[in-house]
Amino acid sequence: MGNEEAVFFSRVLTELTLSFHIIYATIGVGIPLMIMIAQWVGIKKNDEHYILLARRWARGFVITVAVGVVTGTAIGLQLSLLWPNFMELVGHIIALPLFLEVFAFFFEAIFLGIYLYTWDRFEDQRKHLLLLIPVALGASFSAVFITIVNSFMNTPQGFEIVDGQIVNISPLLAMVNPAMPTKVAHVLVTAYMTAAFILAAIGAYRLLKGSNHIYHKKAVFLTIKLGLIFSISTALIGDFAGKFLAEYQPEKLAAAEWHFETEEGAPLILYGVLDGQEVKYAIRIPYALSILAYSNPFAEVTGLDQFAEEDIPPLSIHYLFDTMVTIGVAMIALSFIYLIGMWRKWPFIHSKWYRWLIVIGGPLSMIGIEVGWWFTEVGRQPWILRGIMRTHEAATTSGQVDKMLILFASLYLLLGAGSIYVLSRMFKKNTVEQELADRKLEKAGDSFDT
Repeated sequence: MGNEEAVFFSRVLTELTLSFHIIYATIGVGIPLMIMIAQWVGIKKNDEHYILLARRWARGFVITVAVGVVTGTAIGLQLSLLWPNFMELVGHIIALPLFLEVFAFFFEAIFLGIYLYTWDRFEDQRKHLLLLIPVALGASFSAVFITIVNSFMNTPQGFEIVDGQIVNISPLLAMVNPAMPTKVAHVLVTAYMTAAFILAAIGAYRLLKGSNHIYHKKAVFLTIKLGLIFSISTALIGDFAGKFLAEYQPEKLAAAEWHFETEEGAPLILYGVLDGQEVKYAIRIPYALSILAYSNPFAEVTGLDQFAEEDIPPLSIHYLFDTMVTIGVAMIALSFIYLIGMWRKWPFIHSKWYRWLIVIGGPLSMIGIEVGWWFTEVGRQPWILRGIMRTHEAATTSGQVDKMLILFASLYLLLGAGSIYVLSRMFKKNTVEQELADRKLEKAGDSFDT
């Protein structure tokens, strides 16, 4: 296998691993916050349904954590096996955030274990709720530190290169690189948003399947409210991300918007088809790209004509950007209409077709996460370390990468199918109605004992 084939299969395997891992990582970051909020609402309102939401979500969360550990380990392994030259160059720089990510995970896992095994052992449930704070913080900081590694790859700093060697290393300066604030904020908020819409989809699905229990209605209402908050936050952070790209990665912004010539008052191009450098069938929003880039409708936006052809990202990222934005806007609209409908008592939000829209919103928001990561990674090409090391320079020359791809793809298929099977069996055997009845019996028994 030549280097060209090795690079291709290495990229495919890395993309496959990240695409699979991001599902469990997103759930792993977002669900702990949802559990904490549900339990807090339950304690505040003295409402058993919200307490049960927290309990059931926590059980399912454990399964996704277990799978996430396996896929996260695979990513660390593949960094060394598939991209050895990259790790040789900067491995000692990114070692600190990678170590901190592992530490944050163990911090989360310890308190998660304590939380799960201490249900009903606190007379004051607020003390039990406190255990969720380190769980949620550990999950979020785990995402923070691994995102810092990705940010460093986009805007590397904290070192000098002398005679091809990295010297004068400052790991902390490398961590607080220019890409870090917007990327970390975007990853966290989109994880919270996606987790909320996935849980809303589950609740809506149960309502569609005939379980008209108030538990599911409360679950949908709570998670849709949270989904709206975080989807609006995602849009606001996306605006800051656009300004970051304009300053630090203008070639990526220009490729994403098919902005071929530098001009003032640049329009935003949505959808369309590219014919050479001619854009057909697109929606053009006048001045919008200049506003996105510089908050000035008449600002000059750098076009692709200012970059060497070999430094321009694939123009296909335009479709990834459009898909990400479209899904984000759709989720804002879906949740906003639902909440207004609840307030105004519109009957259609309880109809089957609207509940199906909520169900579709769960996987759709996860697709938005996937597409967003593809946009981030493909949009950085041809660089693995922007401005310093190209992707083909970092890859292994091993002839076994194609076999690794088959093995890991089989592993992910097994893990995905296994987690779906375990989760479905777990909740089918222990329905909401049955668990609420069991809880009443337990409380009646406790009263009898006293």
